[in-house]
Amino acid sequence: MATAETTPTPAAGKKLHGRAFYESIGSPRFVVAPMVDQSEFAWRMLTRSFMSESEQGQLLAYTPMLHARLYSQEEKYRRAHFQPVRAGTAEPWLDGNPRIDRPLFVQFCANDPDALLAAARRVAPYCDAVDLNLGCPQGIARRGNYGSFLQEDQDLIFRLINILHRELPIPVTAKIRVLETKEKTLAYAQNVLRAGASILTVHGRRREQKGHLTGLADWDMLRFLRESLPPETVIFANGNVLQPGDVERCLEATGADGVMSAEGNLSDPAIFAKPPPPGQEGLEYWRGEGGKGGWRVDAVMRRYLDILHRHALGAEPPSRRPLFRPGDDTAWMREGEGEGEGEGDEPARKRRKKEGGGGGPKRDVASPNLSAMQPHLFHLLRHLVTRHTDVRDMLARSRKDGIDGYERVLDAVERKVAEGLLEYERTGGKGFDDDDDDDDDDDEQDAPQEESSAGTMRRCRRPWWVAQPIVRPLPSEALAKGAITLSKKDKKAAAAAAQKGGEVVARAKEEELASRDEAVAG
Repeated sequence: MATAETTPTPAAGKKLHGRAFYESIGSPRFVVAPMVDQSEFAWRMLTRSFMSESEQGQLLAYTPMLHARLYSQEEKYRRAHFQPVRAGTAEPWLDGNPRIDRPLFVQFCANDPDALLAAARRVAPYCDAVDLNLGCPQGIARRGNYGSFLQEDQDLIFRLINILHRELPIPVTAKIRVLETKEKTLAYAQNVLRAGASILTVHGRRREQKGHLTGLADWDMLRFLRESLPPETVIFANGNVLQPGDVERCLEATGADGVMSAEGNLSDPAIFAKPPPPGQEGLEYWRGEGGKGGWRVDAVMRRYLDILHRHALGAEPPSRRPLFRPGDDTAWMREGEGEGEGEGDEPARKRRKKEGGGGGPKRDVASPNLSAMQPHLFHLLRHLVTRHTDVRDMLARSRKDGIDGYERVLDAVERKVAEGLLEYERTGGKGFDDDDDDDDDDDEQDAPQEESSAGTMRRCRRPWWVAQPIVRPLPSEALAKGAITLSKKDKKAAAAAAQKGGEVVARAKEEELASRDEAVAG
């Protein structure tokens, strides 16, 4: 790796730096990760909605990764990806709104210091800091020469961070991945901090750990950085955070100041919120016979759509019946069942025109909040649509009808959840709490998480109507199942790589969802 010989230049002005800056924004311990096209305003609002007002002060959120050159040069790109004010006015609107969307960091990918500075200056009035993406491991980042593919050029990394440190009126931060050794990772982190980064986020996986090769994040490496860097260094830990209990475990294991979640947050946007005490669940939170619980996906989807109606579309949400619970009247479950699900059904837009309905305010097709809906719902509803493929197919066709299509999906989801709750009540939970347990080998469940994912799957498993993480098999398990194959060269290295947590250098045969998850987690 190239080294940075440049002497850091102090930042101009009196802006806060490092821990002083971190404390000025409330010392947040919970962090919504920058996710490609997935950490947009509506999702950040949804995440905050599960937290009390006092808890919300502990939450920091990042925007999706933005392309610095495009953002600095193209007005159309800016309008489509970042909406801090209403068009033609200075009135705060969505992204970075001081009343509802702070603290907020805006993340850019870049390989040109001047383009990065130009883009950062445009967003500086609407956020608390600008973050440099040095973690994206995807092919598009390789082709564009950004993200984790800059890590071999430490001099360029230094210049990208340092120009913002010197010239920007707000702090700069950076997100990196660990390297092959502790020593290389420490030198990398020191270069980033020397360049002027106020906060360092470290993803505990290496660049090649993606898709079926994701494996486990190295919390020991993060603890090593915490103990090796000056105590005033602010560090966020990223990786292995699948459900709420993992947040505190990560803080304790790594010594980090905060924990960042990406895929865990996509599967359960309430991952940072305290669950309600037993007996105070209300209708949105479900708790089973064995005490395991979680937020109902129909309740989460309702909240999400209501936020989109109010903020992205500027209209009140439709009136909704109370969420169903066993003992309630079930007549509604038979009314209008199957409406809008057939391929030959009349399009919703045509139906509204016949009925004289205006369909609400004009939709902005370029809104990042609307374009993110379908991938969000596929992630949130992953366990439901795996079982109920009719809802999966309905969701796949929903984009063309906008919010109306997703409202029909919500209706179908509510019916399925009601059916599931009634079946759970009828059977006393048999076949739900221990769903698929017979397929798990007892020895595998007791094996360390570095050797088997069975224990993690059992710990995270909930009935399909509860928001829960997607647990990937370890690379060694994926290899055994044929999900990945090795090249001749890689086969020679497999034995040595397996000794490091089953990680193998392989070419993955990745499904579409796995590819999307990779980009999101970068």
